Amino acid sequence: MKIHMLTLLALLTVAAQAEVAVVVNPKSGVDSLSPEQIASIFLGKSTSFPSGGSATPVDQSDGATRGEFSSKVLKKDPAGVKAHWAKMQFTGKGTPPKEVGGSADVKKFVAGNPAAIGYIDKGSVDGSVKVVGSF
Repeated sequence: MKIHMLTLLALLTVAAQAEVAVVVNPKSGVDSLSPEQIASIFLGKSTSFPSGGSATPVDQSDGATRGEFSSKVLKKDPAGVKAHWAKMQFTGKGTPPKEVGGSADVKKFVAGNPAAIGYIDKGSVDGSVKVVGSF
């Protein structure tokens, strides 16, 4: 029984750390982005892709994928990201990305907007979006 519990615990740990794919619209002209470039867009430090095109980030509502993205790419926990945006809004330096539901909602938003950039669970990737980073 003890072995089965350890196996279950290991599987749950792997599942809790699902891979996150950062995606853009296939028509964006963007092929790849560094973690720093992605963080710059999602933290309001940049409003365009390195190629010069406008970048419109979209966030997931709270959840595991958002937590993984925040820690792996933004190097902050979700509360730290919210604090960052509260300061940005208070000082008039920016507004946080639009929030939608989960991976399916982000994928739909990105697929319908050539300037959009978002993140989804890697298992949700299909031909409607282009992966520019995996974490």
